[in-house]
Parts: sequence; structure tokens; C-alpha cells
Amino acid sequence: MVNICFYFQVHQPHRINRYRVFDIGDSEAYFDEKKNFEIMEKVSKKCYIPTTRMLIDLMEKYPDFKVAFSFSGVFIEQAKRYFPNTYYLFKRICSSENTEVLAETYYHSLSFLHSRDEFKEQIDKHGELIRAEFGKTPSCFRNTELIYSNWIADFVAQLGFKTILAEGADSILKGRSPNKVYTNPSKNIKVLLKNFQLSDDIAFRFSERGWKEWPLTAEKYSHWIDQLRDNSELIGLFMDYETFGEHQWRDTGIFDFFRHFIDIGIKKGYSFLNPSEASERLEPKGIFDCPHYLSWADTERDLSAWQGNPLQNEALKKLHEIESLVKNSGDEELLRKWRSLQTSDHFYYMCTKYFNDGDVHKYFNPYDTPYEAYIYFMNIFSDIKERLSAEKNQKETESKKIKEEITTN
Repeated sequence: MVNICFYFQVHQPHRINRYRVFDIGDSEAYFDEKKNFEIMEKVSKKCYIPTTRMLIDLMEKYPDFKVAFSFSGVFIEQAKRYFPNTYYLFKRICSSENTEVLAETYYHSLSFLHSRDEFKEQIDKHGELIRAEFGKTPSCFRNTELIYSNWIADFVAQLGFKTILAEGADSILKGRSPNKVYTNPSKNIKVLLKNFQLSDDIAFRFSERGWKEWPLTAEKYSHWIDQLRDNSELIGLFMDYETFGEHQWRDTGIFDFFRHFIDIGIKKGYSFLNPSEASERLEPKGIFDCPHYLSWADTERDLSAWQGNPLQNEALKKLHEIESLVKNSGDEELLRKWRSLQTSDHFYYMCTKYFNDGDVHKYFNPYDTPYEAYIYFMNIFSDIKERLSAEKNQKETESKKIKEEITTN
């Protein structure tokens, strides 16, 4: 039997304004609401609505068809605010027992790099959101951009998660199959892997006319999967949800391909499992030992997409240096904005690799250059620092005044 696990990442950041140095101390309008609305509307019409309707139709047609999602908190915020039709469709599909919702960081952040306390707080906040919005308690964790390491696996296992997703990288597997369930070296959590070859055939190569396998048909794709039948327990097809209709436009035939593939799979007896279901049914066949950070980004599959140059490293360092100041301020709105600035996309936009790696870093990027992204980000950071300093001075002045009054009386 062929077991297939479909997992989709659903995320949009709060894109920041073109915040000038002259705005520092004068404006708290850090985020570009117009741009965020435009992108949510565009992607909802091209991807979120038609794709979700397609999946709902397939679930109604085939009661055993299943999918899994991870929604960033900032995505859900924007869907509710800017395009409720998208939000309610996701509510509808997530009400099905055949849909699993995974845990992640609320702000799709890189907090694990700088603050384990913040990492945990964002995971907890995300869990509260998923329970409130969808009535589900996640038992499977997927870190931002599928970033994984041994310590991350240990950390989330200690939080009670039973399963974690990771990239099925050759550098870690060393010739072993990604189509099996593994465990981490501590053996306290199961690791489900992305088959990046088959996943990326859909997510990136589907409409590439220069690809030797173009055009990719459902029959051809299912044949590839059949060839793995004897040496596979679980084929993880993990991808961005925007693959459907946005990265691969409707006129490429992506929707017809997917429907037809599911039709063929059902007829052939494929079993569609959600991550937690696969984790419960299947036993680990080895150790997935990953002492360094692994992601699903770019050819390197490391963290260089977010911390590969001095701009990114400086911005990340400075932002996390003020964690205690922000939290001690007691200003919930400032905390929300500071956390929204942690979203990994802001650092992705500062990446200079795309001059060599192609256009992937330009997708949905509101800036002309990575240097623009850095400048506007750091201008906002400077404004936050000024406000924190002014607030601190005000509190010190008030405290001094109270002490003087007590002494005088």
C-alpha cells in the first residue's frame, strides 16, 4: 500500500511600510495595510479560495482523502481582517476530521535562534489560536520554513508534541529513503520527512517548460509513486499552499492535475494519512540525526536565506536585543508589533543570494533591493528604541517625583 501525507504551509507576513528616517519619532505606522490587503485579496482569489474549494470537493467525493495545514497566526489575522471569505473557507475545511492542523510559531519567526523563552511563548500563543479558531489541539509541530535540528526536536518534544516535520535531505539521510518514519537521537519524537523530489516536482517544476519531464501528468506522477511502493512507508508531499494558482497559475493545469491525481490514487488504493495518524500507525525505521539547522529553503537547505549576510544578522541581533525591554514595558500593542517584525519574511527580503539563485527571493517581495528592506526595517527598529527609551525616562521621572513627594511629606 502507498501511504501519502499532504501537508500545506499557509502564511503571509505583515509587510512593513517604506518607513523613512524622517518618520522616526513621528509615526507608528510600521505596516503597509494597503499592500497587505492587496496581496491577501489577490492570493485569495487565485489560490486560497479555489484550492480550498477543490480540497473540500475531494473530501466530499472521497471520505478517506486527508490533508494537513499549518497556518501562521499572522496569516489568520489578515484573512479575518482583509478577506473573510478565505477565513471561513479554512474554518470549513478544518472542521473536518480529515483535516489536521499543525503547530508552529504564531509569528512564523526565527525566535528559536535567539530566545527559547520567546520560542515557547509563540508556540503556546499559536496553540491557543488554533484551539480557539478551529477547535483542535495540535500534536504535530512544524517549525518556520521546516527548520529542524536535534535540539529543536528535543525542545518541542518536551512541550508535549509527538511528531515533527523536516526536510528529507540527502545530507542527513546519506542514501536512506525519505519515505519512512524516523525518530530523533533522543527517541522522544517521531520525524516525518518531506520527499523533496516529488514535492518540488509540483511546487517548482510543474510549469517549467525546460524541465525534461514537462508536461507533468497525473498518470506520470502516479507512476513515479508506484515505483517507490516496495521501499516506502510514507511519502511526504509538503509544499506552500500558494503552489496552487499562485506559484503555478491556473492556466498551467495545476488544479486539473491535482484532481486527476487524487482520482487515480484512490482507484489504485493509495492511503492518505495525516501526520499524527502516520506517526501513530508507523514505527520509526532509523535515527534522523541532524546536529545543525536544516530547512526547505534554496539549494543549500540551511539558514543562509535568513542569516546569510551582515544585513540580516545585524537586523536579527538588534531586534532580539530589546526583548526584555519590550516585554517589561507592559505595552501589548508594542509587543505585537515587535513580534510581527520577527516574521522570517522580513529577513528573507534582505537576502542577497538571489542575484545567483534566481527569482525565488523576489516573490511577494515589496522591495526593489535587499538594502531597501534592511533600511526600512532598521528605521522602524530605531523608532521602537526611541519609544522604549522615552517610556523608560518617563517612568524614572514619575518614580523620582513620587519619592520626592513621600520625602517631603
